[in-house]
Amino acid sequence: MASTYSALKIELIATGEQSGTWGTTTNNNLGDSALGEAITGSADVSFSSADVTVTLTDTNATQTARNLRLNLTGTSGGARNLILGSGCQIEKLYLVNNGLADTVTVKNTSGTGIAVPAGKTMFVFNNGTNVVDAVTHLTSLTLGSALPVASGGTGATTAGGARTALGTAASGANSDITSLTGLTTPLSIAQGGTASTSASTARTALGLVIGTDVQAYDANTVFDDVATNFTAKQTFTGTSAIISSKFANALEGVTVSATAATGTINYDVTTQSVLYYTSNASANWTVNFRASSGTSLNTAMSTGESITVVFLVTQGSTAYYNSAVTVDGSSVTPKYQGGTAPTAGNASSIDAYSYTIVKTASATFTVLASQVQFK
Repeated sequence: MASTYSALKIELIATGEQSGTWGTTTNNNLGDSALGEAITGSADVSFSSADVTVTLTDTNATQTARNLRLNLTGTSGGARNLILGSGCQIEKLYLVNNGLADTVTVKNTSGTGIAVPAGKTMFVFNNGTNVVDAVTHLTSLTLGSALPVASGGTGATTAGGARTALGTAASGANSDITSLTGLTTPLSIAQGGTASTSASTARTALGLVIGTDVQAYDANTVFDDVATNFTAKQTFTGTSAIISSKFANALEGVTVSATAATGTINYDVTTQSVLYYTSNASANWTVNFRASSGTSLNTAMSTGESITVVFLVTQGSTAYYNSAVTVDGSSVTPKYQGGTAPTAGNASSIDAYSYTIVKTASATFTVLASQVQFK
């Protein structure tokens, strides 16, 4: 009966076989060519700007794919795959040392794999179907040297110290983390924070510890030492006894344009609070209010909300006026201050039109307007 082979391609001598020569086979099995490779072996895998496939065959001679440590060498020329091919779909641990200039994903011929970053070393485990992380949990971790924090936060080698280094309050969490690099898999946040590998959203992944609660951080979270650009609508409700907001001073966005008022003018309320045309008006005009070119004001506003905007129109010796108002392209008859709509502009002046737009129902608006001369 001929020899058979184990999953690791260890030669299993049949009873009565290899009389007088079985010692050589056994030495190969137990030595550097078989078990030695799997336990302590190290082999180079050379890349040349292409994916590389390694295999295991029925032999106890030296085989790259049987080694514990795989050293990736050569030229990657872009992100590559190290494919564990024929005979490799077995449960096996690998220590992958990526010496290439690009990320290499270790995977079977099918299934998912693990991406090993350039210049990094990782333990991966082939479970026979997919290549997965070999280590997913540590009950404790002691660091020989403190983790550096680029913004000047205090590094730490203990769990308690690490919290201090990262910051446990809004100001600390914000100021101590200004960049985060080297993550190929997002941080997993047990408290429910959104995992992320990017610097800009790493604060979201870590969350803000306030008291005993973990508060999520996003681009609209306000810190007392950071200028914040809001990308979502902020709601300040206050209480029945407390006013919701107070500003010592506030700025409004103004668009100044060397344009003459005429025709239909699209007023995008998400772009500015004041629109100032500095060229002399050349004809009566219609002003159309919308959120933006791609979003209607009806979509941007809820029923029971209002917005106030101003349109400054420069007038020459022949003056013109705002003859019609539309919201999202639909005509609205404004209610003018004093009860009378203007029928003319003011020559050699700046006419300031103020509009308060109130949404009373879906696609239904009341517009309160006024015209004031400045000269």
